[in-house]
Amino acid sequence: MAAFPDDEYAQRLEKTRVRMAEAALDVLLVTDPANMNYLTGYDAWSFYVPQAVIVPMTAEPPIWIGRGMDAQSAILTTVLPKDKILGYADDYIESPVKHAMQHIAGVLDEHGFARGRIGYEGNAYFFTARNLQVLTDTLPQARFVDADLLVNWVRTVKSDREIDVMRQAARIVESVMRVAIEAVSVGTRQCDAAALISEAQIRGTKDFGGDAPANPPSILSAENAATPHASWSDQPFRTDTATCLELSGCRLRYHCAMSRTVYLGKPPDEMRRLAAATADGMEAALATVKPGNLCQDIELAWRQTINRAGFNKPSRIGYSIGVNYPPNWADHTASIREGDMTVLEPNMTFHLMLGMWMEGWGFELSDTFRVTDTGHEVLADFPRQLFVKD
Repeated sequence: MAAFPDDEYAQRLEKTRVRMAEAALDVLLVTDPANMNYLTGYDAWSFYVPQAVIVPMTAEPPIWIGRGMDAQSAILTTVLPKDKILGYADDYIESPVKHAMQHIAGVLDEHGFARGRIGYEGNAYFFTARNLQVLTDTLPQARFVDADLLVNWVRTVKSDREIDVMRQAARIVESVMRVAIEAVSVGTRQCDAAALISEAQIRGTKDFGGDAPANPPSILSAENAATPHASWSDQPFRTDTATCLELSGCRLRYHCAMSRTVYLGKPPDEMRRLAAATADGMEAALATVKPGNLCQDIELAWRQTINRAGFNKPSRIGYSIGVNYPPNWADHTASIREGDMTVLEPNMTFHLMLGMWMEGWGFELSDTFRVTDTGHEVLADFPRQLFVKD
């Protein structure tokens, strides 16, 4: 069963076809697993092999194409008619003499697109240069057009049903963060904390279970607190160190992310000062959120606030977030940064990520928010503070 009713997917397809018409596409080849999910409901961890959803410009159901053994997942999770679910033979997998995109090209040909204007997602994680080469070699008379992020921009504005699911993800991340803060203690191995966090993410709440998020738990302790993307280790947490936690609740592949920082011992005055400035900056940034304002307006309010405290952050402070699969939970569209002129609309959702990575140490504070008709809604309810433990 798909995660949403049929009419939800019909509305998404309609909005996608508006953008397809603007790009003068005859058909769109969707290979981003999040976009495949968004348009059809397809949900399986099969994105490591070639798969696609073909979206014709005409008002007919899309076609799912994937590995034959995964067709049953399409039958179980999508809203597609069974005759629109096509599996290819297993000898296409990791073959030195044939490629699954040859089969997908054949389906495009059978449906009259061999000479058409075919959009593809050129920067999707699982659409390789080889995929495009095979398609263009197999359909030499077609015109292939990079329509990257076309569907991503459609999904940047969520429906009310999507917002409800993200609120469920928020309830999960509240529970996950409580588990994480409790797990960070002197002598506990980082990997043991990661195990407890992952269990909480998947267990969810008593009302609904969770999914494995697109990103693994980010546990940045001691010297690793100075870098945003290090992995945990089997080293124990040490006294007089900070640990930054960037975590997510995931429900039906929709994410709500949150970051908090734990200090074991007595925090230095400079860390307390940075924590206070970061919290003030978040309040200033959120106060700027309302329809009609720009993404860069949020960043400017943040930057002016922390600059007055003597701090600076050169990287962006947020991005659109929602439905996704590994390796990333971002929508890859709007960013909260200087120069991003994206106009805020109701039901856009952002991870406001205020990571302050200093020389040898760091501090993180983040929340996921929704743009409302008049301002903003922070999805998760959790104290914004530096958590200090003995």
